[in-house]
Amino acid sequence: MLAFYTVYTLIRNHGVASGSGAEAFRHAEQVMGAQRLLGIAHEESIQDLFIGWKPFISFWNVFYGTAHFAVTVGALVYLFRRMPERYPMWRNTLASTTALALLGFALYPLMPPRLLPEGYGFVDTLRVVGGLWSFESGAVAKVSNPYAAMPSLHMAWAGWCALVLFPAFRRPWAKWAMTAYPLLTLFAVVVTANHYFVDAAGAAAVLASGFLLARAFTRRTDPGPTVGRRPAAVSVP
Repeated sequence: MLAFYTVYTLIRNHGVASGSGAEAFRHAEQVMGAQRLLGIAHEESIQDLFIGWKPFISFWNVFYGTAHFAVTVGALVYLFRRMPERYPMWRNTLASTTALALLGFALYPLMPPRLLPEGYGFVDTLRVVGGLWSFESGAVAKVSNPYAAMPSLHMAWAGWCALVLFPAFRRPWAKWAMTAYPLLTLFAVVVTANHYFVDAAGAAAVLASGFLLARAFTRRTDPGPTVGRRPAAVSVP
């Protein structure tokens, strides 16, 4: 998985996914226009409600930069150690979902809200408020592709974690936590102006497609009796 993510990162940041600023801005205008028609263009209003509370925004900057790695890796390790019969299927789902996201980055480079001109009203919270890192810091600025926004991989991975862990937990608080995690991630990507709501819809689409691809692939390569079945719940230590 580490090797896969390394290859994915190189392609995402240096390959066909880089796109041009003009094209990414044009796509952003398309997205915002579609959201206005749907009545869901509320990202800027949501950020306005909280932007004056710097400790709160700083927390979500840290959440945005760390949780999707930490929780996803934790879920993958837990899956491998505690539910090995489910591991091939959901490992393949994570891999295929991430690979499909590359198609979105390559075919539809999208300027996130934080990079739009000031007249649009969004604030780049990492630059203005700060967190553990910044897109403008030396190492990150050199490797990061700012237009890899559609779909939101944060949201795709959060949904994957919920699907992996929710049926495995018995305790109500753990189930509630896994239900809340994708919603908290959605709030994080919006309040930090890193994504539009439509990016989350794109994430759901690639996750569903990744699941279907993984199911077909796993049945061919690892045709065990538990593939595609719901396992018995296990207790959280």
